[in-house]
Amino acid sequence: MDRRLERLARHHGLTLAYDDPSGGTRPVPEATLRLILEGLGVDPAARPSGPRAPRRIEATGAACHVAPGLRDRPGWGIFCQLYELRSARNLGIGDFTDLARLARICGEAGADFLGVNPLHALFTADPDRRSPFSPSNRRFLNPLYIAVDAVPDAPEPAEAEALRASDLVDYPAVAAAKLGALRAAFDRDPFPRAADRAAFDAFTTRGGEALRRHALFEAMSHRLAPDHGAGWRGWPEPLRDPDSAGTQALAAELETETAFHLWLQWHARRQLHAAAQAARKAGMRIGLYLDLAVGEAPDGSSTWSGAAMALPGLSVGAPPDMFATEGQNWGLAAPSPTALAAADFAPFAEMIAAQLADAGLLRIDHVMALWQLFLIPEGEHPAAGTHLRQPFGDLLATLAELSHRHEAMVIGEDLGFVPKGFRPAMEAANLLSMRILYFEQTARGFRPASTWPEMALACLSTHDLPAMAEWWRGTDIDLRQTHGLVDPATSSQHRAHRARERAWMLRALRRHGGPARTDAATASDMPDEVLDAAHRFLAATPSLLAGLRLADMAGPSLPTNLPGTTDAHPNWRPRAPVALEDLADHPAFARTAALMREERPRP
Repeated sequence: MDRRLERLARHHGLTLAYDDPSGGTRPVPEATLRLILEGLGVDPAARPSGPRAPRRIEATGAACHVAPGLRDRPGWGIFCQLYELRSARNLGIGDFTDLARLARICGEAGADFLGVNPLHALFTADPDRRSPFSPSNRRFLNPLYIAVDAVPDAPEPAEAEALRASDLVDYPAVAAAKLGALRAAFDRDPFPRAADRAAFDAFTTRGGEALRRHALFEAMSHRLAPDHGAGWRGWPEPLRDPDSAGTQALAAELETETAFHLWLQWHARRQLHAAAQAARKAGMRIGLYLDLAVGEAPDGSSTWSGAAMALPGLSVGAPPDMFATEGQNWGLAAPSPTALAAADFAPFAEMIAAQLADAGLLRIDHVMALWQLFLIPEGEHPAAGTHLRQPFGDLLATLAELSHRHEAMVIGEDLGFVPKGFRPAMEAANLLSMRILYFEQTARGFRPASTWPEMALACLSTHDLPAMAEWWRGTDIDLRQTHGLVDPATSSQHRAHRARERAWMLRALRRHGGPARTDAATASDMPDEVLDAAHRFLAATPSLLAGLRLADMAGPSLPTNLPGTTDAHPNWRPRAPVALEDLADHPAFARTAALMREERPRP
C-alpha cells in the first residue's frame, strides 16, 4: 500500500485491515480508502493535517440518565414488534391504539417498560420496503401505525376483516386500506374539533422545515413512484434537489397532498404520545422503550432533504463474521463525521430528541456506531469495506444531555464486533449494555447470573435471533443454511455446538427452577420449565433491567427477521397468534408475569 495513503487513512480514522472469521486478517482495498477520504473532503495525495482521529476508546465524562430507584429495585419489561400485534379492531397490523392497550396490560402485570421495534417513517409509496431498520427518515413516524378508528370520520375499509385474518402482514394491502380511509377523513374535514386546527398548526410550527420537507418528499414520492420509484435516486434530475426550481414547481402542485402527509404525522405523534401516557398511567416506572435504527435509506426523505449528511458512494454494513461469513451490506447511508461536526451535531441532536419525546428508554441499534461504522463502496462486496471513526465524545455528550433533559435511559445494542475499551466507556456513560442469554457463555458453559453486569438490559434474544423454543430446536441454524448464509460444514459445527449449549443451559438454569433430569437436553421440544427458569435467570442477574420477549410467551414462532435475506424469508411480517383481547389470560403470559412480579416486584 502507498505509505502516504496509509498514513493519511490512519490519521482520519480509517482501519487498514480487519479480522477474518477464518482467523486471519483482510487488507482494505486502496480504492475504498481513497473513496472515503474524498467523501470527507480530504485529498488522498495530501499530507496528514488537522486533528488526528482518536485511536483508543476512553471515558468522556458524559453520562446518561438512570431512573431513580432502579439500582435498589431493578425493573423488568416486555418488548415486541408493534406490527405483529393482533386485535379484533386493527387492520392487519398493530397500531398505536394496540400499543396503548398492550401498555396497560403489561403495566397491570407489573412491567416497568414496553419496548417496540423502530417506528420511523418508511416509504408509504412503496410499502413493501418494510424493514423498520431501513427507514426513510428517523425523525418522523410510520403512518401505517395510525389507528384508523381513532381518527374522526375515518371509515372502516371494506378489506378490514380479511386483513385481520392474515397471519402475515400484507403491507401493500394494509397501506392501500389505511391510507385510503385516512385520506377520506382528511378530505371530508381534517379538523372536525374546534381545537384540532390550532394543535395541528402548533405541531407543524415545531416541526419546522424538516417536517415540511419530509411531507413534501412523501407527496412527491407518491406522484413519482409509478414511473420512477419511491426513492429520490430514481427521480428526474431536477427533482433530486429539494431547492431546485423543478421541485418548487411540483411542490406548488402538490400542496394538498403535502398537507395530508403533515396531517398524518400529526395524528401519528398524537397517538404515540397517548400510548406513552397510557404506559405511565399503568404504573410503569420507565414507560415506552423505543428503538433507534442505525441509519437511513440512501434514497429516502432524510438524505433528500440533506439532514442525513451522507458520504457519497458508500453504505453501512458489517464485516464477515460467524453468522454471515460473507459480511453484510445493510444498504444504509453513511453519515459524514466532518459534516456532522460542521453542523455542530444539530441533525443528530434533533433526531435523538424526536425519539425521546415519548420514550422513557431508548435502544440504540449497533451502538458501536458512536465510535465507528463499517463502510462499503456501493456495488462492492462487504469484504471491500472498512471502519471509519466517528466523533465519539461529541455524539456521547449530545446523547447524555438529551437523556437528562427528557429523563430517559439509553440502551446500547452492543452485539457483534465490539472494539476493545468500548464497553467500559459505555458503562462509564450509563449506557446500558444489551446482554443476550444465548451469547453469555464461555468454552465451558453459560455464565452464572451473578456475573452479569449491573448496567445492562438482560434478555433471552432479539428480533434478529430466534425465540427460545426455536433456538432449542435449532431452526435458526437450518434457516441460515437453507438461504446460503452459512455453508453446510459450518452449519454442522453449529448443530453440534447447539446440542452442547442445551446441556450447558440446563446446568445453568437448574438453580433457577430448570428441570433436574439429565435427558431434558435431548428433548426435541423445549420443556415449559426451561422457559420459566430462563426468565427467573434473567430476574436473578444484577442487571438494572430484564427484558422479556412477547414472542417467547405468546408467539409468533416464525423468526421476525433473518439477517442477510430480504424477501426470501417473510422478514418483518409474522403476526402474533394470540389477540390482545386474550393476552392477559394466556397461560404462558400470565405465568411469566407472575414469576417476574415475584422476582422483581415494583417498589
